[in-house]
Amino acid sequence: MSAVLATADASVPLPPATGAWREGDPPGRRRWHVPAEPLPLEAGGELPGARLAFETWGRPAPDGSNAVLVLHALTGDSHVAGPAGAGHPSPGWWDGLVGPGRALDTDRWFVVAPNVLGGCQGSTGPASPHPEGRRRWGGAFPFLTQRDQVAAEVRLADALGIERWALVVGGSMGGMRALEWAVGHPGRTGALLLLATTAAASAEQIAWANVQLHAIRSDPHWQRGDYHDTGRGPHAGLGLARRIAHVTYRSEPELEARFGRSAQDAEDPWRGGRHQVESYLDHHAHKLVRRFDAASYVTLTRAMNSHDIGRGRGGTRAALRRVTARTLVAGVDSDRLYPLAQQAELAALVPGADRLRVVESPYGHDGFLIETEQVGALVREVLEAG
Repeated sequence: MSAVLATADASVPLPPATGAWREGDPPGRRRWHVPAEPLPLEAGGELPGARLAFETWGRPAPDGSNAVLVLHALTGDSHVAGPAGAGHPSPGWWDGLVGPGRALDTDRWFVVAPNVLGGCQGSTGPASPHPEGRRRWGGAFPFLTQRDQVAAEVRLADALGIERWALVVGGSMGGMRALEWAVGHPGRTGALLLLATTAAASAEQIAWANVQLHAIRSDPHWQRGDYHDTGRGPHAGLGLARRIAHVTYRSEPELEARFGRSAQDAEDPWRGGRHQVESYLDHHAHKLVRRFDAASYVTLTRAMNSHDIGRGRGGTRAALRRVTARTLVAGVDSDRLYPLAQQAELAALVPGADRLRVVESPYGHDGFLIETEQVGALVREVLEAG
């Protein structure tokens, strides 16, 4: 009998050590930018071979003036739009926004979406081959910041001939990078849409992240990050991290209305069975371990914890004054992980940001991914203001 995950369903087969995209897997819609020079890192040292996987939709204008940069959140990737299929384990995470006639109309806009540096769906990350002959980077992968990740995206823009983005848009972790683009490269950011994000990671956000990191590192199969070629990954730890995170991504009223105290079908919680909400969290945990890499989760989470737009720039207020892009800032009214007060600060301090927009949603932080009609209206508003 094959090994199985420790779940209520003993028939679930154990996934590979990592859900990362690896050489030899179908490329799907991905393309790659492979720079010739190593990438200098903010914390010191450099990262050789810092390649980025990316996808594009639409056609670039001759002068590159119609290019839009879409930046994904923690467990997202370059596959913003399109179905699941060979090379893409999940359908596009913002599929309702990208395509002909949609808010990011690909008959007009050239949409570019990279997989973040340190990620696991084609870009250089811990699951990538080490350039000096090690099997994988694993635990030796260097510490990254949001600024390092944006520096890699700047190289991609240069390679694509894009001097200035018509719009940079991102939510959550993607919003952190979008803000870094606008502050660090104001001349290259024509418009900016910030969704459910913050000027700096808060103590509470770092605390929630810390619990998730401990869950992964406490898994006996973590092996200090060097598990990729062992045939066994830290699935229990990554699954636990996902369960913790997912609770923070949704709202208490939604969970109560959707599940209440109901038992999962044919299961009795008094006799070892699960409540429906437990089954829901199990489902999301099992999905993630089959399409993501635990070491990438650690790398990206630590990068999010490092986020502070004012670091080395005279503080938050001084840093945000550098933004020259026309800007919309929006938050989700039920978001308990990135509360509206954080977006209100951005709207108040970014020049020309006008006022805070509020996405009304019962879904908590995930509302920026789910409420595509409301987010699409914001996309159209910021693009049409140009």
